[in-house]
Amino acid sequence: MIGIRHFSALPFSEREALRYLGYRGVQADGETLSALESVRAEAERALLPAVCWTETDVVRAGNALTVGTVTTESGGLRRNLRSCARAYVFAATVGVGIDRLLVRYGRTDALKCALLQAVGATYVEALCDAFCDWLAERTDGYLRPRFSPGYGDLSLETQRDIFRLLTPEKRIGVTLNASLLMSPSKSVTAIVGISPTPCSVAKRCADCENATCEYRDEL
Repeated sequence: MIGIRHFSALPFSEREALRYLGYRGVQADGETLSALESVRAEAERALLPAVCWTETDVVRAGNALTVGTVTTESGGLRRNLRSCARAYVFAATVGVGIDRLLVRYGRTDALKCALLQAVGATYVEALCDAFCDWLAERTDGYLRPRFSPGYGDLSLETQRDIFRLLTPEKRIGVTLNASLLMSPSKSVTAIVGISPTPCSVAKRCADCENATCEYRDEL
């Protein structure tokens, strides 16, 4: 069964947005913060947050791992799902509104576009966090950190399997093109394991092997 959930409001983290803008260990000036808040308010009015998901079995066979109909040999995902017999697979989007704003300002305001990209990324992460919090309240077990195609050694090709499983284009309006890019652009797919024991990893970046990522959160 595929579930669908809409969210009417999302929290916003200025710190996260600044991280996406490259402010790591550097204080943003007042002008940047004022511009960021203006863009955030405009983006917030354009949000249409929605998630579709399913709960499914996790099956292991040698190096292969199958989550529903998603099969991979990713060592990172295997480690993430250790001890998990079940998992959630989901697709989330904040809607097409931010993409429309990016098109509107694309040729006239490069700064506003950069801020919109950071704000959109922050809001879609907030959506994923809110959805996982909602799942955690309803799950008999403990959720592992979400793991998305492109994390570590989990290939972006996994997007195709996730889309075949969830058909988010029919449910929440998220499509996948031949280059494996999603539309709306501020969309995420992920796998979240259900563990019988609490997870010791508190932050999603701690479970990703890309230690040089410019957007890596502080661990």
